[in-house]
Amino acid sequence: MSVKIPRLVIAGLSGDSGKTVVSLSLINSLRRKGYSVSVFKKGPDYIDAAWLGTAAGTVCRNLDTYMVTPEIVFATFFRNASKTDISIIEGNRGIFDGKDLIGTHSTSGLAGLLQAPVVLVINVSKVTRTVAAIISGCISFDPNVRIAGVILNKVAGKRHQKIITESIEKYCGIPVLGAVPKLGEDASLIPGRHLGLITPAEFNSSHEFSDLLTEIGEKYLDIEKLVEIAGTASLLDDTGESGEKEIPANVKIGYFKDSIFTFYYPENLEALERSGAELVPVSSTDDKHLPDIDGLYIGGGFPETQADRLMSNHSMMMSVREASQNGMPIYAECGGLIYLSRSIIWNDNNYPMAGIFPIDLKMNLKPAGHGYAEVLIDKDNPFFDTGDTVRGHEFHYSSLESSSTAPNSCMAVETGAGIGGGRDGLLLKNTLATYTHIHADGVAGWAPAFVNKALAYKKNINGRVTGSSRVAV
Repeated sequence: MSVKIPRLVIAGLSGDSGKTVVSLSLINSLRRKGYSVSVFKKGPDYIDAAWLGTAAGTVCRNLDTYMVTPEIVFATFFRNASKTDISIIEGNRGIFDGKDLIGTHSTSGLAGLLQAPVVLVINVSKVTRTVAAIISGCISFDPNVRIAGVILNKVAGKRHQKIITESIEKYCGIPVLGAVPKLGEDASLIPGRHLGLITPAEFNSSHEFSDLLTEIGEKYLDIEKLVEIAGTASLLDDTGESGEKEIPANVKIGYFKDSIFTFYYPENLEALERSGAELVPVSSTDDKHLPDIDGLYIGGGFPETQADRLMSNHSMMMSVREASQNGMPIYAECGGLIYLSRSIIWNDNNYPMAGIFPIDLKMNLKPAGHGYAEVLIDKDNPFFDTGDTVRGHEFHYSSLESSSTAPNSCMAVETGAGIGGGRDGLLLKNTLATYTHIHADGVAGWAPAFVNKALAYKKNINGRVTGSSRVAV
């Protein structure tokens, strides 16, 4: 059965083109008009996805054909987009930028996979007629990508807007769907820092910001025309996906959920639930010790920015360390790795961490690892099968202090930086910490293995379960 799913890809010529602010303004305006909106972020970025989800009042799904197969990416989109009136997909970097010469894993490739019309957001600062030449080139560059319109960003004034609009209509034959004036530096809208924008969890002016975005959308975007173009997207064939059968919860897995640790793909949490886990939120700063759980998941985030708060909650660090020593399965990514280290050095200050791994980390001025990653699992561990190749991504400014030597690890880095020396995946008993972020839809065995190990811990250490219940890996 074919289904009508109105949808738009919001793309740009480069990073910092204004895609995120335009996307957020459009989403807020659509919701103000009564539309239900599903939102998606092309690529692995957590922060943009969090902002998109906040604007839409729902979960944002990352669509990444490097970490996850195109078939699963399409199914994820269809399953979520078919429930709403309209879907907005924000691209990343330049529209044709991918992993290689032919643009593999690009925004344009995703638009083709989803058969979605594209709206280009273009920074027109200090340029006029040349914009039409650039757009014309984009239209002819890949005939399989339908560029249906343009939104101008950082327009200097009415005359500037008129010249550019007339040039685009004359030479490109597509409409200008919005013209956003210069609104000041991006930081005045969404404050940033070393890893980009701050997260919604750290932003204290969410209501005022939402009102500002809605005002931008209603004042400077042609919402009706954008909805009309979204409605011209071709019908999509129903994937026939009935959803995976969920196993009744038989273990409890905690996960740090607070203003510091926010980087979790929703699919990772959902995969744990489907595999038989009850998820228990834990605050790394406010809770004094771990609750009654059988496993712990520490996602990425910004522990360095609130290291003093983490350090002052010594009882939680002691609780995590004791759980690790007792064999509880603990899986930590990036910021979670920092939390499990001995210390982090930032701004000339040394902050003690949980100390599970005897390493000291330092924050650098430039990224120590940034981009897609691929690792080979070369040692037995609780979460992955030996011999498997796992894809993910990394973005971190921290690295080993020169005096630190990485302890036992289970990942050989084939692409990326890892912890250093061609290694990643620090391993101690049932605790694994890695700089590589994974997506559960691309690593099918991770969640069942996590739950199995948590169940074994619950049975053998806590002695609270009898019988032979087990999740199949």
